[in-house]
Amino acid sequence: MDLATLVGLIGALGIIIAAMVLGGDVGIFFNVPSLLIVLGGSLMVVLIKFTLGQFLAAGKVAGKAFMYKSVSPEEIIAETVELADAARKGGLLSLEDKEVSTPFMQRGIQLLVDGHDPEVVKALLHKEANLTTERHEFGAKIFKAIGDVGPAMGMIGTLVGLVQMLSNMSDPKSIGPAMAVALLTTLYGAMLATCISLPIADKLEVRKDEEALNQALIIDGLLAIQAGQNPRVIEQMLRNYLPEKVREKAEA
Repeated sequence: MDLATLVGLIGALGIIIAAMVLGGDVGIFFNVPSLLIVLGGSLMVVLIKFTLGQFLAAGKVAGKAFMYKSVSPEEIIAETVELADAARKGGLLSLEDKEVSTPFMQRGIQLLVDGHDPEVVKALLHKEANLTTERHEFGAKIFKAIGDVGPAMGMIGTLVGLVQMLSNMSDPKSIGPAMAVALLTTLYGAMLATCISLPIADKLEVRKDEEALNQALIIDGLLAIQAGQNPRVIEQMLRNYLPEKVREKAEA
């Protein structure tokens, strides 16, 4: 569970709702037609931009913004050094029953155990890493699209409400409430983009970068193990992926 995402989302929406409650009747901020225009309209417009499969897969990818067990690069480096030690003592076949922290590393180990050439191992692992990055990018693009379309659909709903209001100018008492309802769609669109869609898109970008770094570490580490390099040399090589301060702390 990513507490930062959960706390931020609940906190942002909670502060807005609290302001509504403190301002008076919270019921005036709920309008079904406005919700339909913003939520339903935004989803339908975004669906036009992508394939149905990409659109439906975005929900699964979005789960990584909330439920994601991250493995730190330091853990992967330590794990790779242990694997290198084992391979140096017992050969690559000794890695077959090793339990590792990520499925990606497990598949890479299986390629080594099966005796594939280094070029084949590198090509297959890079292909899988690129496909993973592509899935993250599409998920982020879809939520960015929702963030772009939401405020625009809110404006459309406001214009629809204004047309309905102006068509009934004979009753001055209805103008104020009708104007309030018209503005609600703008509020819904802004909340959808600012509090939900765009933050999730940015968090997916963070997840993409984290996973790409870990996969690059794993690929370089496994290829070094296959080449029979010294575990300490492998550790020193992989530490170059770490930020300078983290690297200095590890060396100390």
